[in-house]
Amino acid sequence: MDSRCAQSLVRADLVRPRRDQKANLVKVTCLHGETKLINHQWIQLWVMEHQGELLVGVVPQLACDMLLGHDWALIYDTLDRVRDPEAERRKIQSHEGWLGELEESGEWANKLDEVDLRDIASGLQFQEAQEEDQELWMLRMQARSTSDSLTPTLIETPRLLWSLLIPGLFLSGALCLCLVVLLWGVRLWLQHRKDQSASTGKDGKRQLVVAFFHPYCNAGGGGERVLWCALRTLQKKYKDATYVVYTGDKEVTEEEIVNGAFRRFCIRLTHPVKFVFLEKRYLVEASLYPHFTLLGQSLGSMFLGWEALLKCVPDIYIDSMGYAFTFPLFKYLGGCHVGCYVHYPTISTDMLSVVRNQNTSYNNTAFITKNPFLSKLKLAYYYFFAFLYGWFGSCSDVVMVNSSWTLNHILSFWKSGAYTSIVYPPCDVQTFLDIPLDKEKSTAGHSIVSVGQFRPEKDHPLQIRAFAKLLEKKTLGQQPLLKLMLIGGCRNQEDEQRVNGLQKLCEELGVNRNVEFKVNIPFEELKQYLADATIGLHTMWNEHFGIGIVECMAAGTVILAHDSGGPKLDIVVPYEGNITGFLADNEDTYAETMALILSLSPEKSLEIRKNARHSVSRFSDQEFEITFLSSVEQLFK
Repeated sequence: MDSRCAQSLVRADLVRPRRDQKANLVKVTCLHGETKLINHQWIQLWVMEHQGELLVGVVPQLACDMLLGHDWALIYDTLDRVRDPEAERRKIQSHEGWLGELEESGEWANKLDEVDLRDIASGLQFQEAQEEDQELWMLRMQARSTSDSLTPTLIETPRLLWSLLIPGLFLSGALCLCLVVLLWGVRLWLQHRKDQSASTGKDGKRQLVVAFFHPYCNAGGGGERVLWCALRTLQKKYKDATYVVYTGDKEVTEEEIVNGAFRRFCIRLTHPVKFVFLEKRYLVEASLYPHFTLLGQSLGSMFLGWEALLKCVPDIYIDSMGYAFTFPLFKYLGGCHVGCYVHYPTISTDMLSVVRNQNTSYNNTAFITKNPFLSKLKLAYYYFFAFLYGWFGSCSDVVMVNSSWTLNHILSFWKSGAYTSIVYPPCDVQTFLDIPLDKEKSTAGHSIVSVGQFRPEKDHPLQIRAFAKLLEKKTLGQQPLLKLMLIGGCRNQEDEQRVNGLQKLCEELGVNRNVEFKVNIPFEELKQYLADATIGLHTMWNEHFGIGIVECMAAGTVILAHDSGGPKLDIVVPYEGNITGFLADNEDTYAETMALILSLSPEKSLEIRKNARHSVSRFSDQEFEITFLSSVEQLFK
């Protein structure tokens, strides 16, 4: 049926115009060029007005392709040139009873007869349009070709889908089989490389290769202290094994890394360690992923892990930085026993709550919180990532976590309770216990010391703003000089820029003369600052553990930590019923609590400091060695 036939139906009053708000159902019999019946199809004819003329829209696509985008006047000009309109009207009205039955009964599915609209169209006597208007002839040919290429009907669609299902299943199965064969081939190839590179020990047996995945092993934070203590602990018990550290610190030498660990942590390894330097550490940098950072870094860690696996295939793989997406690579392709030490879950139920409640934080900007749609979209993204994180994390054979808070979150995602245990991180308690507990500090003023890497989650701006409020409360001449010392490590240029931003904040608040920054300082210098400090300050929300807090307590400062996470559950807790420190959660409570600590009598302050010192013995290096060896023992079986 071409457009002229459709227009003729309108002119013959066989279909209603759109103002009646009702479509006309017509059953069309589509014939092949050789009059072979190919299908029946129900269509709807909608009639509308356009510039005073009645137009026809056909659903599904029948003549619309010809009408849309062309000059309507050209088509109507041709329709008006019917030689005998009255005769044609009578011919078409011969079907009036059929259409009347449609209008009266409404039960078109059972009562309508078939009508071949192509026969109706062939009865119309139009002038020779091909001779008068070649463009109209081209449009007519296009409409006929469109009508011959109609899509399958609703009846044929399930039949078509079913015919595609079986080949699709076979194709999917073949692809899965090829993937399995490919992965198995990669595993055999990696095992062959491991056998070729293996070395033998003094007893003639093949040496066990134990690898730690720690791309930032030269950073100097609490996580790095865990790495070096873990290496020292394993070297004491498994002396014949070869130890490897995957690192991205290409700018330093192996000797500089080892000396840096001794300078910062006073840890000296008993045997040499092999360093495998990785080229693609930039793939796990947060700056590379301004959006979807968690997913981007995690996927990037898979490529970094693949590079590590190609360079060295170990027997035992231990991730000590929290890159759970590397576990399947080493377990299923490398054939390794996999263990991990989790400092902080990549995603937590608290992060989900922040997005769900549309609260603003360092990882949930106001732009997101003010838009309900974006908040729901981010929440869906978080749930999807949490699902992936749980699956990848469950590939670990041994899971060690650093606090009760971390344990609760890991169990909720990884479902790995049977092989998960708390191993408190090693804190250099003994070194700080050497600092004498004087009743009164020898310095003229009071210093407040913060120890922690300059990362956004540490919330150093909160420390500066709370300190500024404390200075506002202090009356000139009534209290000695107050100083805030921010001590921490910078991992990269982004951390250095963060320090510059904190310095500008101090200038804006007018406290720059009372705040000092100490970046990447030696361990002995850190000890001296802690020995002179009155208050140890910590402001990170939901800190996984807080080695810096333990060090401050062991050094004899009165600790003031954030009222959440590991500090609340594991560290700043009563010892034998006695207070060991203080907790706060916002600028005002921090400022008020700092003022309270400064007002304590020397006797009361000394009592709190002694309680704190006694309580941190459970976080010593010796306790770490015992619990760590107990957890990883099954990896060596």
